[in-house]
Amino acid sequence: DVGVDGVSLEVLQQSNRELCRIFVDMFGPVGGENICSVFMEESLADVARKKWKGDSSAYCQIASLNKSKKKKDKAKKKNMGFAAKLNSELGATGSSGNFALPANCEVALFVAPGPRELPLIESLCADVGMGTLVIILNARRDTQMDTTTQTMLSEFTPVFHLAAAPQDAAPNCLVYHAYPNPTWLLARKPKVGQPKVIGASDVRFGREECKELFEGMDVGDVEVAVEGVLNNVASWFS
Repeated sequence: DVGVDGVSLEVLQQSNRELCRIFVDMFGPVGGENICSVFMEESLADVARKKWKGDSSAYCQIASLNKSKKKKDKAKKKNMGFAAKLNSELGATGSSGNFALPANCEVALFVAPGPRELPLIESLCADVGMGTLVIILNARRDTQMDTTTQTMLSEFTPVFHLAAAPQDAAPNCLVYHAYPNPTWLLARKPKVGQPKVIGASDVRFGREECKELFEGMDVGDVEVAVEGVLNNVASWFS
């Protein structure tokens, strides 16, 4: 599978996993037994368990939000009546489903949740209360998210954001934000030299804002001579 700008799904998953490991190490002083890394699928959690085995800096509890249903559960449902099957399905999709954070969890790291998982995370936040720090890493935001989910995300404090701007609107541009600075920055990486900030805002840039700033920026003669507009964003980090 290939993602945005030709980046493979495997690379994206590795990036998410390594970001989570950094946060586990960061919160290590609270004790790995009090940290829970929650992946969206059991297969991703299994990879983390194997990769992090024996790494003291990655010691934590590892769980998955969406576990595959076991064959024995399917076998049981075959013998259920319609009402029992309906109740079973409703029970599995309740306020927080069948998933629960460990009782001693002080830091919960949710890795790359999508619009489907975000409402469940909101329910889990209500369940654990103020005693657990909930951190969402690399959330997969969707422009079609319902109002409830958007409101839920607005209650979280953005700590760090570094991502490509919409490339059809602002090629070779990044959107950057780091807590506690309230300013969001739009920067363009030329072929030569440091990234050049072409816009600043108190709120996150939308596609139209990125396009307007990109079209109105001042590009130096030297930069024009050496730069190709469609360079791969991934080359910035090489």
